[in-house]
Amino acid sequence: MSILDIKKKKVDRQLRKTVLVYFLLTFTAIAVDNIYAIFGHGVRSADMTWMFLYPLLGGALIYFLIGRLFPGISKAIGYRLFNNVYNSGIAILTVGSFLKGILEIAGTVSSYTMLFYVTGWSFIIVGIILFTLKPLRYRIKEGLSCF
Repeated sequence: MSILDIKKKKVDRQLRKTVLVYFLLTFTAIAVDNIYAIFGHGVRSADMTWMFLYPLLGGALIYFLIGRLFPGISKAIGYRLFNNVYNSGIAILTVGSFLKGILEIAGTVSSYTMLFYVTGWSFIIVGIILFTLKPLRYRIKEGLSCF
C-alpha cells in the first residue's frame, strides 16, 4: 500500500465521518421533537417536526454527493473554509427551526426567528460560492486538478 492510498483512505474516511455525524444529528433532531412533544402535552410544531431535514438533506446528502462526485475534494485549498461556513449555516437553520418550534408550542411569536433563517441561508450560499470559486481558482492558477 502506497502513501497515496493511505492519504486517499484518510480523505474518504473524513467524508464518511461527516455523513455519519449528520445522520446522528438527524436522529437526534427526530428524538428531540418526539420527546418535546411528550412534555409539551402532545402539542407539536411544524418547524420542530421538520427540523431534521436540515441535517439530513443539507448535511448527509450533500456531503455524500460531494464525496461521490468530487473524490479528494477535501485536499483542495478553500475546502476547509467552505466546510466551516456551510456547516455553520446548517447548524443555524436547525437551531432556528428548533427555537421557532418552541415559541410556537408556547403560543408566542418572535420577529427574531426570521434572523436565523436569513443568517443560515446566507451562510449556506456563501459556503456554496466558496466551494465553487476556491477550487476552480486554484486549478486555474496552478494549472493542476484539485479533484
